[in-house]
Amino acid sequence: MRVVSGTHKGRLIHPSSNMAVRPTTDFAKESLFNILNNRIDFEETSVLDLFAGTGSITYEFASRGAKDITAVDINQRCNGFIRMTADSFGFSNIRTVRADVFAFLGFCKVKYNLIFADPPYDMKNISLLPDLIFNNKLLNDGGLFILEHSRNLNFSKHPAFLEHRNYGKVNFSFFKTV
Repeated sequence: MRVVSGTHKGRLIHPSSNMAVRPTTDFAKESLFNILNNRIDFEETSVLDLFAGTGSITYEFASRGAKDITAVDINQRCNGFIRMTADSFGFSNIRTVRADVFAFLGFCKVKYNLIFADPPYDMKNISLLPDLIFNNKLLNDGGLFILEHSRNLNFSKHPAFLEHRNYGKVNFSFFKTV
């Protein structure tokens, strides 16, 4: 696993083998960030990375100069790994929060420009995430929510749905504030 672009392009990420995570593939990450390069100004973007796992997506945003990134994961090992890797890469714009994502979305009072979520594909209640984010008004005007999920889910009927992209087994649904 590596950082695919930005100031830290090519830097390897070495998560411990005892972390029960499924990182986004480099191919899917590269495709996702190619889309985002044409849609956002990274330096003006505040990011919330939900189910952050190894922090792979967090480092991509940091490497591209995102203003600030909050990485949320319930697993203490994941949070420790993200902090350790961010320190070793010299990223000062990353904050970690150890919390259940569903609970966090209920008490979070900060608004973000972009929210990315990569829950375990077999997790129950994934389909609730868009409503939790939009009902709790966690995005700034014009903000994007990107949900990584299995091919079994279809969000095209959601009122904030923007588009769907598929990269092998990785699916991204994009949502936008109106």
